[in-house]
Amino acid sequence: MAPVPSADAAALPATEDTNLVAAATISTAIAHPEADALVVNEDDMVDQALYVSVSVVQQAIAFLAENKLTPEQLSFPSTFIPGGTIGKHIRHAADHYNLLLQAVATPSATPVVLNYDTRKRNTDVETSPEAARDALTGIIDGLKEVVPATPLDTPITLHAVTPFDAVMQTTFGRELWFASLHAIHHYSMVRVIAAEQGISAAESFGVAPSTLMFRGKNKL
Repeated sequence: MAPVPSADAAALPATEDTNLVAAATISTAIAHPEADALVVNEDDMVDQALYVSVSVVQQAIAFLAENKLTPEQLSFPSTFIPGGTIGKHIRHAADHYNLLLQAVATPSATPVVLNYDTRKRNTDVETSPEAARDALTGIIDGLKEVVPATPLDTPITLHAVTPFDAVMQTTFGRELWFASLHAIHHYSMVRVIAAEQGISAAESFGVAPSTLMFRGKNKL
């Protein structure tokens, strides 16, 4: 087991492997001091998937806590993203994790069935900082329980409205990575709505891992 690269790794001399510098940049960006001290085997995809997914969810928890967001700020209607609020985007991202975890945690003799379109809207997560925090904390608990116990190649039948009724085959590992990247995408919109209200966010909040890697390699 190897510890996650520390912030000091980002200061390695230019002669060091730039991929290591980039990886350190990403690890530092998605981690948070309040995160559990997860130990990651860098050659183990399960460890990687668990670390990244937990860290991404913890980013949202940290954002809520550090800014002490109020119900009014969560519900503030965006001008730049019509119909959007901070609470709605956090709820939307959380729903994808929850639906995935619920699908694979349900005992079944047939392939797991997953449908992200069954998410519930207008819940307390959209308007209550406490409900949002509790929902996100619950996701982390679920990830720590389900991910180590579920092979990443577990087959899943995914249903989606595109608007056609599409059915396709995927795996738990692929959907777990999707849930994290999808959350980061919505964090970028949270960042915009927060800025409309004069609320700050961490520099890496809502930034894709590939962008963080590019910045790490090019020292942007």
